[in-house]
Amino acid sequence: MKLGNSELETVEYLRTPTAIRQKCDRLFDLARLDKLRYFRVDLSQLDKAANYVIDTTRQQYPDFNIPFHSRWRHFAADNLPRVAELDAAIAEFLPIEQAKIKFDLAIISVLLDAGAGADWQYCESETGQVYRRSEGLAIASLRMFCQGVFSSNPDFPWQADYRGLSQLKLETLAAGFQVSRDNPLVGLTGRLELLQRLGNAICRHPLLFGSENPRPGNLAKYLLDSRVSGDKTVKASEVLRAVLSGFGEIWPGRYAIGGVNLGDVWRHRALQGENLGDEFVPFHKLSQWLTYSLLEPLQELGLEVAGLDELTGLPEYRNGGLCLDIGLLRAKDSAIFEQSYLPGSEVIVEWRSLTVNLLDKIAAAIREKLHLSAEQLPLVKILQGGTWAAGRKIASELRAGGVPPIQIESDGTVF
Repeated sequence: MKLGNSELETVEYLRTPTAIRQKCDRLFDLARLDKLRYFRVDLSQLDKAANYVIDTTRQQYPDFNIPFHSRWRHFAADNLPRVAELDAAIAEFLPIEQAKIKFDLAIISVLLDAGAGADWQYCESETGQVYRRSEGLAIASLRMFCQGVFSSNPDFPWQADYRGLSQLKLETLAAGFQVSRDNPLVGLTGRLELLQRLGNAICRHPLLFGSENPRPGNLAKYLLDSRVSGDKTVKASEVLRAVLSGFGEIWPGRYAIGGVNLGDVWRHRALQGENLGDEFVPFHKLSQWLTYSLLEPLQELGLEVAGLDELTGLPEYRNGGLCLDIGLLRAKDSAIFEQSYLPGSEVIVEWRSLTVNLLDKIAAAIREKLHLSAEQLPLVKILQGGTWAAGRKIASELRAGGVPPIQIESDGTVF
C-alpha cells in the first residue's frame, strides 16, 4: 500500500525522538496544570530524586566512569567475563564480521528482554549462579546464542539468521529459558512470535539485512557502508531510524497508519486534534534500548557516536517506578495500584509520558549538581548509573520482591 504524503510524514515524524519528547512534553504540561486524569507532578521532589540517583550511581561507579545503559551491562552480571569468552571464540573473524555477530546477539537479547515476572529465574550451568529479571534474560539469551539456538547453520552458531528465527520452536525457547510449571516466564509465546516475525521481516529489507543470508546483524554493515568516505561519525538518531524502519513491522497488535505498523505508539485522549496522528504518543522503548545497545559494537569498529542526547530516557517500569516512588509523580487515586493494566491503557500511557519528561529533568538536575555538561554526562550514562538502578533499589526498599508500583499485563513485547 502506497502512503499519501500526510500519512508518510506522520509515520516518519512518529519515528523520531523529537516526536517522543514533544508529545510527552504536551502531556507533562497538562499534568502541571492538573488536567490529566490519573497523575499529577510534584517538582518539589526533583532535588531529592537527583540526590538519590547520584548516591546510587556513586555506589556502583565511585569514579563516575559510567558505561552506556545497554544490554552489554547485563551480560557482565557479577563482573564475569562472558563477553570476553565470546570475543575469544570469534577473534579469528574480521572486525565487520565480529560486529555483525554482536549486532545479532544484542538485537535478539533486547527483543527477549521484556519483563520476566517475579516468579522466573535462570540457573547458569557454567557458573552455578542464579539470575532473575533482566540479568537472567540476558545471560540465558547469550548462552542460547552461543549454542546456536538462533542459527540455521550448525557450523556457525554465532548468528541469528532468518531460517533460525522464523523456524524457532516454543519448546526450544522454553528449554533455553528453563521454563517449567514451577518456573514460569511471563510472555514466553509473545517472545517466540516476536523472533519469528523478526525472521520474516528481515527478508523484506535486503538493503538493511542482506539478501543472501538475511541476518539482523547485517545492519552493522549497512550503517558502516552508509558513511561518506572518510566519515567516522554515526548519529544515534540514525541508528534508531534504521532500527525502526527495519523492525517496525514485527510488533503485534499495534496501531497503524496506512498499513504501516507504528510499534510502541499509543493513544491518549487529551491530545486529540484535527490532524492525523495528533492523539498518538510514541515511546519506542525497546527500539531505543536496542539502539543504545548497538552503539558499542559500532564504536569497536572505530566509529564515533554523535547526538547521544537526541534519544530519550526509557519509559519502562524501573524509571517510571522511580518517579512514582520518589514522589515526583502522584497518583490521583490509590486504586490505580490495586489492579494491572495493558500497555495501551491511559494509566500506562500517562505514566510513561511523564517519565520521559522527568528523566530529562532529573538528568539536568544531576549535571547541575555535579557541574558536568551533557557531553560529559549524557543521558545514556545517567540511565545506567543511574535512574534504572535507583528505580530497582527503591522498589526493593518499598515492596516485597521489588515489584514495580503499578502492575502491567505484559505480552513480552513492550517492557
